[in-house]
Amino acid sequence: MELRPIKEIKPNPDNPRVIRDKKFEKLKKSIQDFPQMLKLRPIVVDENNVILGGNMRYRALKDLGHKYVNVIKASELTEAQKREFVIKDNVGFGDWEWDILANEWDTEELEAWGLDIPGFDSVDEMDLFDIELPFYQPSKVLPNEIELANTFKTYELLKKIEKLKAPDALKEILRIRASFFTDFNFDKIADYYYNSSDEVKEVMERLGMVIIAPKDAVNLGFAEMQNEVFDL
Repeated sequence: MELRPIKEIKPNPDNPRVIRDKKFEKLKKSIQDFPQMLKLRPIVVDENNVILGGNMRYRALKDLGHKYVNVIKASELTEAQKREFVIKDNVGFGDWEWDILANEWDTEELEAWGLDIPGFDSVDEMDLFDIELPFYQPSKVLPNEIELANTFKTYELLKKIEKLKAPDALKEILRIRASFFTDFNFDKIADYYYNSSDEVKEVMERLGMVIIAPKDAVNLGFAEMQNEVFDL
């Protein structure tokens, strides 16, 4: 393990794992609350100081103003092994024993440490009749388009569709359906909308990517499901 200037370390441009918004803030807080973890779990880099494991910790450390970072250099890996390491380092093998966690650990601490606990976040959320309309204050910073959505599943399906021996008309229908598997980041979409031209805003509104007011949701036909959820 070495202590290196953080400016010498390079983020991996092909890193497929990201942490956004509240989870990223939790990561930064965990570093502040428990800095000893940085020595126990150093960032892994290759011979060119490109990060193989720990891209989000690197981002958090930069945000917090750290000048140095603990690293371990993996300089004997092939390019194929590097790619394998990047994925395996982010794969969570095994499952949590939720009964043990519930009985032996403090839920608030687990959430503060970054563990996603299934179920309602609080008793208030269980009261479906006491939900206020969400209000989001957009940022004046235009996000990068890649931040707007996770399209991995969609493109995976599109590749399979292209290989099908089927009529073009059917393929087109399947392509349209594949878009439903895109995971949208609506906070970033709101930021993008806020900083866009009127022409772009109009199309985003028509697609239901942003809802400016409840009446817009009704007029555009996006409020039909609201009654179904209310009945449930």
